[in-house]
Amino acid sequence: MSQADESSIVINLERVRERIELACARAGRDPSEVTLLPVTKTVGAPRLREAIRVGLTNFGENKVQEAREKADLLTDIDVRWSIIGHLQTSKAKYVARFAHEFQALDRLGIAEALQRRLDIENRTLDVFVQINASGEDSKFGIPPEGASALVKALAPYDRLHLKGLMTLAVFSGEEARARECFKIMCRAQDRLRDAIIEGQSVDALSMGMSGDFEWAIAEGATVLRIGQAIFGARSIPDSHYWPES
Repeated sequence: MSQADESSIVINLERVRERIELACARAGRDPSEVTLLPVTKTVGAPRLREAIRVGLTNFGENKVQEAREKADLLTDIDVRWSIIGHLQTSKAKYVARFAHEFQALDRLGIAEALQRRLDIENRTLDVFVQINASGEDSKFGIPPEGASALVKALAPYDRLHLKGLMTLAVFSGEEARARECFKIMCRAQDRLRDAIIEGQSVDALSMGMSGDFEWAIAEGATVLRIGQAIFGARSIPDSHYWPES
């Protein structure tokens, strides 16, 4: 990567952090309550090394195979990987092997597969329950009203450490529509506090991406999944990662 490419990451990162601080100020929140998760889908390992050099060490990936390839190329660096996309049970073994976090838990079958593989690897995994707050058929995640049953069913899976909830808001430039999705998440979070057991938590709300993270902050987001605002526009469309039904 050229020096210009590295400087673009620095400049973009500074702008994103400034926007986060301003959004927190408008919402009366402390910026320290909000964690930035850089999303690196389509970003190659050489560019990731430059991002690491400017202080980024936690990365989110949608595709397990893409994440695995990058993890293999960056074994010399302490990187924390978060899988944020839909997972097939057949690929749970890979997530159990190298990932530190999985944000798209939406069915018990995945929990069972991860638990089995984590037992073999003698590892644990932080997880978020994915909720389909927009109600769109094209998105994965469980309906908000189904979250309590899934959370309660996770109790026996001691290798999975529940940390919070995740959602993708409706893909729209309309603030009111996006914010309604985030409000739904906050209401689900409140209901779930009575469903969790000792050792579980739903305090984290992973919601908000490059196009809507300021609205997400206003509604209580604690984890922001931001890719293009840091690394620039992708040549591969979002439909590659979130295919329409």
